[in-house]
Amino acid sequence: MPIHNTEIADILDEVADLLDIEGENAFRVRAYRNAARTIRGVARPLHAMVATGEDLRAIPGVGEHIAAKIVEIVNTGRLAALTQLEKQVGSGLADVLRVAGMGPKRVKTLHGKLGVSSLADLEKAAAEGKLHHVPGFGVKTEAKVLASVRERMSREEQRTRWADAEPTARAIAEYLRATPDVAAVEIAGSFRRCKETVGDLDVLAASERAAAVGRRFVAYEDVDEILSQGPTRASVRLRSGMQVDMRVVPPRSFGSALHYLTGSKAHNIAVRKLGVERGLKINEYGVFRGRNRLGGRTESEVYASVGLHFVEPELREDRGEIEAARTGRLPNLVTLSSIRGDLHVHTDATDGHDTLEAMVRAAAERGYEYVAISDHTQNARVAGGLDARAMRRHLKRIERLRSRVDSITVLASAEVDILKDGSLDLPDELLRELDVVVCAVHDRLDLPAEKQTARILRAMDHPSFHILAHATGRLINERSPSELDLEHVIRHAVERGVALELNAQPARLDLSDVHCRAARDAGARIAISTDAHGVGQLDYMRYGVGQARRGWLEPKDVLNCRPWKEAHKLLRRN
Repeated sequence: MPIHNTEIADILDEVADLLDIEGENAFRVRAYRNAARTIRGVARPLHAMVATGEDLRAIPGVGEHIAAKIVEIVNTGRLAALTQLEKQVGSGLADVLRVAGMGPKRVKTLHGKLGVSSLADLEKAAAEGKLHHVPGFGVKTEAKVLASVRERMSREEQRTRWADAEPTARAIAEYLRATPDVAAVEIAGSFRRCKETVGDLDVLAASERAAAVGRRFVAYEDVDEILSQGPTRASVRLRSGMQVDMRVVPPRSFGSALHYLTGSKAHNIAVRKLGVERGLKINEYGVFRGRNRLGGRTESEVYASVGLHFVEPELREDRGEIEAARTGRLPNLVTLSSIRGDLHVHTDATDGHDTLEAMVRAAAERGYEYVAISDHTQNARVAGGLDARAMRRHLKRIERLRSRVDSITVLASAEVDILKDGSLDLPDELLRELDVVVCAVHDRLDLPAEKQTARILRAMDHPSFHILAHATGRLINERSPSELDLEHVIRHAVERGVALELNAQPARLDLSDVHCRAARDAGARIAISTDAHGVGQLDYMRYGVGQARRGWLEPKDVLNCRPWKEAHKLLRRN
């Protein structure tokens, strides 16, 4: 059973976590983290590269040591070094490290002082008031840790980020499409709607030989357990723990079944209600009037039967799309081909994996007209942020490269920290030299809503402020959004002519779909940016586009769907 890139990255991330707790050399810890992050963005399966004997050291951030670890993981499904670390440190401590407010030193201290080895141990110690007696902890910190750990423990289910589910979904679909007599295969459910997280995967196949398709499905090499198997449907649990449910229908019912399984439930109920008003019955088998079958081979037939235009899957949440489809006012959704440039990209000048030239070349290869090099400023110490002097040297390198490249416009930019008081982390004269100023909060994410909002509003008043990056600071499944009056921030952005970033990093997708639509309705401009830290992460743009489509964004709403001259005019504030 081949191991997927995300599983390899998860193992390397856990090694980094445990090494961090052990107090290992920071460069070694960072090497594992950087490799894991890069691997998540590699399009080719690493198991295939190992099988063909390719040199894994060609992957940015993967040296000889980590390449050997990857080969071991691919060949054995495990890593002996991780097993040893778990014995030394305790596997549960990696979970503790991911709790907000818990760094490696604190985890190690609590492990030594209170015997904390798991989330349950941490919750118990905090609830009993033991943390604030430990050096480095106070009553407020204890309360924040308790709230954070309870939030993590109370999740009914740990849904999978869309990007992490994608390789599994694509592999299963490809596997089933190779089955004889299968006319079509689609992954339905929340995956097809591009929700930022998914639960189970729902697979639909069209075939007149359901039993044969079912047998092939349960024989998939990643299947760990067969949960159920019948004439037209089956459920399995994969080695990763993800559940996959498959349904087989004849081709004449494929469209209606795809509509039914895609959801959402609220959207389907609204469509069926329209059908009832017309004397129709709509279900997964087709559209019927009495015993007469009227359609169902395609989803368009389902929608046409109730007087609706086709609704794109990303819109099917019963948030106004039914009325828009009835009146012909559905949005012309943004597509990946609409994107003309990337306005937030990092290089190895700070915490990126690839050189300036490599990132620019890769952006040009993707057909972009422009790319903004937006490395960190000095307040982002953990990312190797640049002070004013280092930033000037970096800008000179960008200028020299720009003079040699004519296939793409290279923009001088920076991801400038918004400091606690709302000031920006570069001198004004240097900010004015930048083509694009991308501003972000990276510290004090736990400020109360009033202070956090005021901090950002004040920063947006600066005349050099162009784009607010990853506004809420959330990390999906890891860190909750900052307390922030985002509606106020959106209104202020419109008033000041500031654009809002939809950060396409799969762990962020920040703005959310709801906030994207709110920004659009308020008249704000949005930049879909990858925040790429390596060549492979430039492909994260598709995740941002999926989120943008869920937010009803059209090309006219997206800053980087415009030519650079037009986008530049919109960014200029003085």
